[in-house]
Amino acid sequence: MSINLGPLFEPFELHNLKLRNRVAMAPMTRNFSPDGVPGEDVVAYYRRRAEAGIGLIITEGTTVNHPAASGYPNVPAFHGSDALQGWKNVVDAVHEAGGTIFPQLWHVGAVRKEGTPPDPSVPGYSPSGLFAPGKPNGKAMTKEDIDDVVAAFADAAQDAKALGFDGVEIHGAHGYLLDQFLWEGTNQRDDEYGGGMENRLRFVVEVVEAVRHRVGPDFPIMLRFSQWKQQDYEAKLVNTPEQLEQFLTPLVEAGVDIFHASTRRFWEPEFEGSNLNLAGWTQKLSGKPTMSVGSVGLTEDFISGTFASKQEAVEKAGVDELVERMNNHEFELIAVGRALLQDPEWLVKVKEGRLNEVESFARKSLAKLY
Repeated sequence: MSINLGPLFEPFELHNLKLRNRVAMAPMTRNFSPDGVPGEDVVAYYRRRAEAGIGLIITEGTTVNHPAASGYPNVPAFHGSDALQGWKNVVDAVHEAGGTIFPQLWHVGAVRKEGTPPDPSVPGYSPSGLFAPGKPNGKAMTKEDIDDVVAAFADAAQDAKALGFDGVEIHGAHGYLLDQFLWEGTNQRDDEYGGGMENRLRFVVEVVEAVRHRVGPDFPIMLRFSQWKQQDYEAKLVNTPEQLEQFLTPLVEAGVDIFHASTRRFWEPEFEGSNLNLAGWTQKLSGKPTMSVGSVGLTEDFISGTFASKQEAVEKAGVDELVERMNNHEFELIAVGRALLQDPEWLVKVKEGRLNEVESFARKSLAKLY
């Protein structure tokens, strides 16, 4: 018997963006692009998910054109003719399969360690030369550095539009560069980019404004943000709905169309006294469509290890609650990460009630592209 997936399969429209359903592939770093160039294996990887009905694909993080943007080997770049041609091949394949696709534009900031490709001599760049509170790494950015990175994001967004992408996602989460400016723990600046929330937001606002200027009014801009950081899972940008509204309002004014509120488990409430998660509060306070994410479809959270109870676990512990929240319009979109990395046909199998065929996520799957 099929699960009633209700709103997951309703179409979604925003400006020129038309999605066939509300399910997105979450961005996941894969490290399979030698010299920053996505090849045919990357093309096939994204094509498979589009062919299996995913409404929106958000690519793995792809680095803007700044010497310190990359922090890991074999991550794709979003600059240079070879890399951009590789991405054009991805776009064309996804569109041929009936899907839509955004690149995730990325700068890792102080997560970068000296010695990392493509130029090992380049240190990490960050607001205050801190990887985490009290943990120095790399150099503190000058105003000229800030302007260079803002321009790099704008260039990348302009290239994305020219290549035929359907929108862009700006990576402002998880303790990478933009988030390092937002997080008081890593932003100890005493100029206009540090101090209170308004100043700590300034860099991200400038990035969004520059991107909007380059792509025009109707090209969707999504911003991913998070409370948690890879440096500290308990970190908080805001502690109350009022603070969250102060955070969101300047970003809306700068041109964000969709917020991607990253949480580790989508069912967890964000603030006391309400069942709303971070995406729910974000949509309520910003008035913008918001995407939720966090352990959707993972065995340890949804499907028990035994075949006999798979359907019961999916229905009662996962999809039912997801559908209920979306029926209530807490958030409009849901991103699925590792479950789709493991099984490109996850959505088809869940829709058709083929839960016995759902492949459980295994870490060894990270070692290959499929």
